[in-house]
Amino acid sequence: MKNIVPLALLIAAMPHLGAADKPNVLFIAIDDQNDWIGCMGFHPKVQTPHIDKLAERGTLMNNAHCQAPLCNPSRTSLMVGLRPSTTGIHGLRPWFRNVPQWADLVSLPQHFQTNGYQTYSNGKIYHSVRSQPVDEPNPEFEHWGSRGGVGSRPPKKLIPETPFGNHPLMDWGVWPDNNDDSTKGDYDVASQAVRMIEEMPDDKPFFLAAGFFLPHVPCYATQKWFDLYPEDSSILPHMPEGDRDDTPRSSWWIHWSLPEPRKLWIDENDQQINLVRSYLASTSFVDSQVGRILDALEKGGHTDNTIVVLWSDHGYHLGEKAITGKNTLWHRSTRVPLIFAGPGVSSGQVSTKPAELLDIYPTLVELCGLPELDHLEGLSLKPQLVDANAPRERPAITSHNQGNYSIVSEHWRYIRYVDGKEEIYDIVNDPHEWDNIAGQHSDVAEEMRKWLPKIDSGPVAGSGARVLTYYDNTPVWQGKPIGKNDPIPQDD
Repeated sequence: MKNIVPLALLIAAMPHLGAADKPNVLFIAIDDQNDWIGCMGFHPKVQTPHIDKLAERGTLMNNAHCQAPLCNPSRTSLMVGLRPSTTGIHGLRPWFRNVPQWADLVSLPQHFQTNGYQTYSNGKIYHSVRSQPVDEPNPEFEHWGSRGGVGSRPPKKLIPETPFGNHPLMDWGVWPDNNDDSTKGDYDVASQAVRMIEEMPDDKPFFLAAGFFLPHVPCYATQKWFDLYPEDSSILPHMPEGDRDDTPRSSWWIHWSLPEPRKLWIDENDQQINLVRSYLASTSFVDSQVGRILDALEKGGHTDNTIVVLWSDHGYHLGEKAITGKNTLWHRSTRVPLIFAGPGVSSGQVSTKPAELLDIYPTLVELCGLPELDHLEGLSLKPQLVDANAPRERPAITSHNQGNYSIVSEHWRYIRYVDGKEEIYDIVNDPHEWDNIAGQHSDVAEEMRKWLPKIDSGPVAGSGARVLTYYDNTPVWQGKPIGKNDPIPQDD
């Protein structure tokens, strides 16, 4: 593990020199957005014209993957530059600064602030922090705007009662019913970001973050966005019957019991088309809000001197592999949009080289000419942003709780679960990952195992929510052992 320099020492050692001529950064995050983005080519009907236009003037990393298929570990990893397997942040808790070992980590926006940038935050950037924690001496951002979130909610849920506790977030459909988007949290995020751009002082470069909540559940969108998509089976993903018959039981352990309904409930309650249509409508709505911010950037004369990076924290299943939600190590959970545009980035490129969200931190540091930090575990993507075919040193690595890993190259996905069971998919010829061919490719498994992280930390103190541990060959889901003969939960 490389040395980690506390922020206070960096501030003392590095005065703000030469910041005025550095590019701005617009940092756009989307929650639970899988690869159903037009330019990514995985859903033929999705409409995302503003994100597609951004990709056209920059580089799309079309084989990018999250570090964890869950909000807190994924976002923590991206923002501090360390893998979940290094930090031990695997669940929705804790906030990393409550862990003594990581309390002084220099986050991405803090590094930019230290080097002369003014930093702004709107909406969901970290998992749970929407304003400056009162007990922390060093600000995460200098300026805080919209808290974002769901916004307007219907008087009661729009769908039937869901299993595993009828969680209030498990909902989707048309809302608000008056076709007015202005009461939605993501609309406010875009509005506040636009205001900040319009009022931006010109004496320092800016790092402006905007984090959108949708298409995270509840997937509420107004009717105009639903009208983009037919209310029929043509919008559904391919979901072959028995798709998990060739996967190990341990693939269920990492999402053993969750509020997101299984496909069985979705089918029994006739919700498959409604859910997918709601997700697509929410995606198109968010795309429109991305467009509002990019338009403000253009009107303010900032486009030519602003690096834009757009990313999602992880993907989302909508019935594939018999589930809805995230928390898997397959394509649908790990593959995410990752787009860079602006100074130092070639336009009109699509790169198939593996990339990680972990790479965003060192990439922005290099593109903006900031001092390097020794602790970062990601690799700068600048070579691929200049030439999409530039070689990449390693595959993309995702983890979900201790001992569970997915490793993706340009040709293969390798999965290893905590009990040692493995899966291999030929993602060139089987992009949907329907056929586990682990028994046929011991050579691929041997090569991919070399990339399993050497540090494999268990959950830190205070961990909770979606945490799996493994003791004496027994999986323990959120503190409760899973018996060898326990049925896989499909409902309460």
